[in-house]
Amino acid sequence: MIKAIIVDDEAPARSELRFLLDETRQVEVVAEATNVREAIEQLKEKGAEAMFLDISMPGATGLQLAEALNRLKYPPAIVFVTAYSEHAAKAFDVNAVDYLVKPVETDRLLQAIAKVKHHVSTFAKGQHGVERIPVEKSGRKLLVATDKIRFVMAKDDYSYLHTENDRYLSTVSLAQLETKLEPCGFFRAHRRYLVNLASIEEVTPVSGGTLILKVTGEEEKIPVSRRRVAALKKALGL
Repeated sequence: MIKAIIVDDEAPARSELRFLLDETRQVEVVAEATNVREAIEQLKEKGAEAMFLDISMPGATGLQLAEALNRLKYPPAIVFVTAYSEHAAKAFDVNAVDYLVKPVETDRLLQAIAKVKHHVSTFAKGQHGVERIPVEKSGRKLLVATDKIRFVMAKDDYSYLHTENDRYLSTVSLAQLETKLEPCGFFRAHRRYLVNLASIEEVTPVSGGTLILKVTGEEEKIPVSRRRVAALKKALGL
C-alpha cells in the first residue's frame, strides 16, 4: 500500500479523489490538506510516499510546493490533479511522476499509481541499499540481487533465500530481512515466510479463512497466516 496525502482546497474534490484511491485498494490516504502550509505539516507528522496535489490553491501554488519538496532528501512522489491541462509542462519541470486532469478517470488513476509504485520502489532500493543480499553457498560468500529472490523461508536460526535456480543460506534473521526487503516489494505472509509480491502467480483460499500462495516456478506452497490475509489482499489489489 502506498501512503499518500491529498492536497486540494476544495472539499468535494478531495472527497472524490479519496473515494477513487480507496477503490483501487493500492493507496492509503493518511492525510488531507487544503493548502501548502497544511500539506507540509501533514507530511512532517504523518509521512507519505506520494502526494496527489492540486495546482491552483489560495496562497502558494502546488507547483511551488513541488519545487520545495524536491529539496528534501526523501521527497514524496508527486501526482498533480488539476482542472487545467496547460500546466503539464511546468509540472514535469518539477519532477512530477504524473499529471491528471479532472474529472479523473479510473484507468488514468491506475496508470498514475503504477508510476508512483515504480518511483517508490526504485527510490527505496537506492535509499536502503539492499539491491543485493549477502548469502552463503558451499562455503562461499555470495551476493544475491533482491529482484531474483522469490521467497525467503525461516528454519531454526537461519533463513533460506529461494531464487529461480537455487537456494541460499543466510545467517540474518527473517525479521531483519523483512526490514530490508519490504521496501523492495516483499511481504511477510507468515511467521516463517517472506514472499516477493511480484512472484505470486496464484492465491488459493483454504478452510479457516487463510490462503495458500503459489510462487512462480516453485513447488512449495506458501501459507498466509489469518492475521495477514487482509493486508495481503490489499497489497495485491484483491
